[in-house]
Amino acid sequence: MTNALIILADGFEELEAVTVSDLFVRAGIEVTRAGLHDGPVTASRHTKIIPDCELDDVASEDFDVVVLPGGLPGADALADDPRVIELVQTQVANNMLMAAICAAPRVLIKAEVVTDKQLTCYPGALDDFDTRDCNITGDAITIDLPLVTSRGPGTAIDFTLTLIELLLDKDTRDMVETGLAR
Repeated sequence: MTNALIILADGFEELEAVTVSDLFVRAGIEVTRAGLHDGPVTASRHTKIIPDCELDDVASEDFDVVVLPGGLPGADALADDPRVIELVQTQVANNMLMAAICAAPRVLIKAEVVTDKQLTCYPGALDDFDTRDCNITGDAITIDLPLVTSRGPGTAIDFTLTLIELLLDKDTRDMVETGLAR
């Protein structure tokens, strides 16, 4: 079965994490939501989410995709966590999908996996970062495998549908999208 890891840090963007989780489940993807610490994680708008586990419990497992939700300060907490950096580097080195939305491409830059890559992010989210080694497209979604990046909360559905198509197939993407009555 196709599996996904969504890493949650205090200050994550609810819409991004919950949308990815929800649509993956609709597609039949096994989802693990891991927090950086034990217990509930508080999102950027104070929604509390109880992760399935702590990151340490699954950090050594293989996942078909690892997803980093954006939001601040959540994306910065992810970027400052050595476990996340190592996991991102391993995922990319193994040519497995690595997905980041909104401000989370900060983590990709900190992990030094963006050289000669194209990516997108929330406008201004990378202004304080050295992006000379990569190309910021500004598009809603940018695919430069194994990286898949997206601009922000407003692109979360299309971002997730794109990931579903990459992980599974177009028929599954279409089935999930039809169920959304868009």
